[in-house]
Amino acid sequence: MQVALNSQALIGPNALIQMVEALRIVWGPQETRALLGSLGLGHYADTPPQRMLPQEEVAALHARLHGLVDTQTFKAITREAGLRTADYLLANRIPRPVQWVLKRLPDAIAARVLCRAIARHAWTFAGSGNFSYAWTPRLVFRLRGNPLCKRIASDVPVCDYYAATFERIFRTIVNDNWRVVELQCEANGALMCEFGFYPRNELASAAQHQEV
Repeated sequence: MQVALNSQALIGPNALIQMVEALRIVWGPQETRALLGSLGLGHYADTPPQRMLPQEEVAALHARLHGLVDTQTFKAITREAGLRTADYLLANRIPRPVQWVLKRLPDAIAARVLCRAIARHAWTFAGSGNFSYAWTPRLVFRLRGNPLCKRIASDVPVCDYYAATFERIFRTIVNDNWRVVELQCEANGALMCEFGFYPRNELASAAQHQEV
């Protein structure tokens, strides 16, 4: 059963800004403008949001796009948006001295420090959802009530936006060998979206986990 989104909940502007940029790369500016206009979001084509915005607007964009393109195209576009979001955060939100220090710490310590920082700022990207993380012993991120896939029904996990954002940040700061795989997704009927962190040589086991 689909749960109504909280129309008052807010999410960071990059969730929309980078989706629009990814769409422009794939579709072109005119097609992107038309898509935004069909959702009543045409004003963002010329003036990107500069502050927190209603998560409903970003959720509507994800849902409309999912209905217009095949799953692989949707995943490619949202992954590009996630990578762009991570690059923005690395350039503008995570201080360079902090990155420098974390890169020189053992992976396990750097990852735990970074997890705590992400959890403290989860309200900027999780909207009305609930973010948590755990070591099981593998690192997993969990997002209950994920606002970006509430309107989507899919046979496969589709939250590549988040997976790509997390992966780029951890590969840049902790270890370039890490990969992030969405293990379960609310768009498939799961109770939460869960993202597992894997060394590159263990991606096959991640794929098997998804198939169970």
